[in-house]
Amino acid sequence: MLDQTPVQIAWVTRDLAATEAMLTSLLGARKWVRMPGVHFGPDKCCYRGQPADFVADISLSYAGDTQLELIAPVSGRNIYAEFLDERGPGLHHICVTVADAERFEAAVSDAELNGAPVVMAGTMPGGMRFASVSARKVSAEGSGVPYIEIAYIPIQLNAFFEKIKQEQQ
Repeated sequence: MLDQTPVQIAWVTRDLAATEAMLTSLLGARKWVRMPGVHFGPDKCCYRGQPADFVADISLSYAGDTQLELIAPVSGRNIYAEFLDERGPGLHHICVTVADAERFEAAVSDAELNGAPVVMAGTMPGGMRFASVSARKVSAEGSGVPYIEIAYIPIQLNAFFEKIKQEQQ
């Protein structure tokens, strides 16, 4: 996993519009695609080892080839609301992807073996699997490195992301 190029940078915010405007100004993102009310249910997601049930509003754009993700928690317990409560709005995670489900399992296992426990994991609509591992456990407490997200993104969801990226042209 040490040789991965991040494909996404994600921020947690209380105000999607304000964060979109700032990142548009700073990074040149032209169009944001909002997905309000994304439900992460207990049958598809866990948070700190327990079934999760929460809702978040999500907004996506691109700066070059890098996906920009904004997450505004709406309800329920999750690492996004936890982050806002502890630190306020800010950079939450970077995401690296793997090519298939087997590599996903291996990468998550490798992260845990190297001292980065899974804090939240699940499967999103469209079949994307994700695991947020706590980088704070493997780095110095004051390093400012919050989470690394490991993801497996199926072909059809990659096509959706590619469409969003092309709209930036």
